[in-house]
Amino acid sequence: MTRLNKATLNALAGGRYGNPFSLYGLHREDGKRVVRTIQPQAESVDLLLDGGVDPLPMQRVHPDGIFEVEMPPRKRNYHFRVTDANGTSWEVEDAYRFPSLLGDLDLYLMGQGSHRDIFRKLGAHPASSLGVKGTFFAIWAPNASRVSVIGEFNHWDGRCHVMRLHPGNGLWEIFIPGIGQGEYYKFELLDKQGELLPFKSDPVGQFHEAPPGNASVVYQSHYEWQDADWIADKSPVPKMSQAVSIYEVHLGSWRRGEDNRFLTYRELADDLVAYVQKMNFTHVELMPVTEHPFDGSWGYQPIGMYAPTQRFGQPDDFRYLVDRFHQAGIGVIVDWVPAHFPKDEHGLRRLDGTALYEHEDPRKGEHTDWGTMIFNFGRREVVNYLVGSALCWIDDFHIDALRVDAVASMLYLDYSRKEDEWLPNEFGGNEHIEAVDFLRHLNEVIHTYGATSYAEESTAWPGVSRPTDAGGLGFTYKWNMGWMNDTLSYMSEDPVHRKYHHDKMTFGLVYAFDENFVLPLSHDEVVHGKRSLLGRMPGDEWQRFANLRAYYGFMYAHPGKKLLFMGAEIAQEKEWNHDQSLDWHLLEQPLHQGIQNLVSDLNQLYRDTTALHELDFSHEGFEWIDWQDADSSVLCWLRRASDDAFVVCISNFTPLVRSGYRIGVPQAGRFSELLNTDSVRYGGSGVGVHDDIHTEDVSAHGHQQSLQIDLPPLATIMLKITSPV
Repeated sequence: MTRLNKATLNALAGGRYGNPFSLYGLHREDGKRVVRTIQPQAESVDLLLDGGVDPLPMQRVHPDGIFEVEMPPRKRNYHFRVTDANGTSWEVEDAYRFPSLLGDLDLYLMGQGSHRDIFRKLGAHPASSLGVKGTFFAIWAPNASRVSVIGEFNHWDGRCHVMRLHPGNGLWEIFIPGIGQGEYYKFELLDKQGELLPFKSDPVGQFHEAPPGNASVVYQSHYEWQDADWIADKSPVPKMSQAVSIYEVHLGSWRRGEDNRFLTYRELADDLVAYVQKMNFTHVELMPVTEHPFDGSWGYQPIGMYAPTQRFGQPDDFRYLVDRFHQAGIGVIVDWVPAHFPKDEHGLRRLDGTALYEHEDPRKGEHTDWGTMIFNFGRREVVNYLVGSALCWIDDFHIDALRVDAVASMLYLDYSRKEDEWLPNEFGGNEHIEAVDFLRHLNEVIHTYGATSYAEESTAWPGVSRPTDAGGLGFTYKWNMGWMNDTLSYMSEDPVHRKYHHDKMTFGLVYAFDENFVLPLSHDEVVHGKRSLLGRMPGDEWQRFANLRAYYGFMYAHPGKKLLFMGAEIAQEKEWNHDQSLDWHLLEQPLHQGIQNLVSDLNQLYRDTTALHELDFSHEGFEWIDWQDADSSVLCWLRRASDDAFVVCISNFTPLVRSGYRIGVPQAGRFSELLNTDSVRYGGSGVGVHDDIHTEDVSAHGHQQSLQIDLPPLATIMLKITSPV
């Protein structure tokens, strides 16, 4: 019966015909209606019709399993009964009888690179079409000559479900009836020359198989959120005056279960949420939870930019964790990595046989240090892919903020490259203009969704956290890497030598208000031989703990939002190891318990005391009392609120008690101790201001009034005025 020539049939049977939707399914040919299908596993195929019509045997027209039959008049709905060589039969719907589920507006917006909901259009989505349930698949692969969906449902045979191409924008899509939640799938692509490429995971997949399988998994969320009040409080205008104290967490090693297994998202929702709440942090920052193939990358080499990693459970389990944090009043930040992606064959690299997501030229397309690829920020579809990922985490997973990793590597074309290993921009400079434009666009968009952004940016690029309309990159906050490096270097010095390095503790105030800074003591500072924070502190055991307590007090009294990596709050002795739990048994020792008590109290004091956080980014919130006493290694300063309330902050970075130390204060009255890191509660010696003290009419440090106090050794203290005169 067929009128197709041998070449066309061979192309169909080989999965190499350009438009299979024009020949498979129901078509009118030579005045007749013909149904045609490919069923490579079939010995025979019958056409089953509604209305009690007897099955119609279909004619095999190609030995590789192409069958066809003439459709009776006035019949439209049909499906197939397939029988294999063993006599086993099953019924299937015909994927080629269903229309496209991408609307004209979707196609237009994705072609323009401006579709904000691509995570709801690309990928795999359970759906219904013509009253039949199934899954809709879509992928962007403009340079492929064929794209198929493969899985157990078609014996991983790419000839069975060749997708429909929209040539105007390179989108391929198909509705496959009868499959749904939990189905494993991959994409099979042929390049321009018709060569088979490595099977690919779904770039917009919502759930993925554990390595080494690397399949994507059809997933539909059924989660019912309970955080409506939290979401309603979001605003496109960031609340810069609020306290932000962040607990940075690697979910795989915060705590482990029996036999060193990972805790699940739902177990963490009980244990981790309660702990962060107990420690009085305002936010938790999760190191990358995007799907990644290698545990040792810590998530910083992501494959699934739209999927929470399967290591700890399913996507709705992750939603439950976020929901529980919100119900506990804790904001959720996730590390998000648009700077690069790994070369794994099942990932984005040369997805359709060309440098689609990356640059063709390795001088712009590869990070040789990390062995990864760089996104092509000059391509609108790639920008849409990345912005779509950010909005997926914000809109679909209710994430409050993104911490963008390795921003410096995006901003500079010569980042970590030798002279002949990079290409200058069109003006001859080293600025990556397309990446700058991408970051500005990203920040503008996510702020409209009420989310905030944190830049890990280690250079002096101007205006990282300034609005885009003022020439900045538009981030809400920037990590202050200079403060971290300087102060950790100072604290590593023996106290007898610190007077020669005094400027390392004061230099940060020269530029403290140039950006909206976060003071980060992150995971990067406790790995690769750098030692733990406690391990960097000099002296005997008592001095090491006292140094760490004084440093934490200094940090919380310093302008800027705060970030501590997990383990810092219990004075972890060893470097962080991603393959095992933190050393929680250390809390059986009083000095470690004292550090935990201190961090909890610092967080509470920081949250409760407006002067310590309201004007973090303004000169009006800070005033030196004395920054010049290098010989004593003592620093004194004021933190102020907008209502003129103030806190007196003093750090003594030597192990000597400074008896009768005089400091000027701006107001006469009675003062009391807010916090003293040398308190016995924290493992200290108990030296300090135990009773209220009164100012004296003795000028000091430019003030008419002053206090005379005994400064505890290796300690930071904070004082408040309780009875002004």
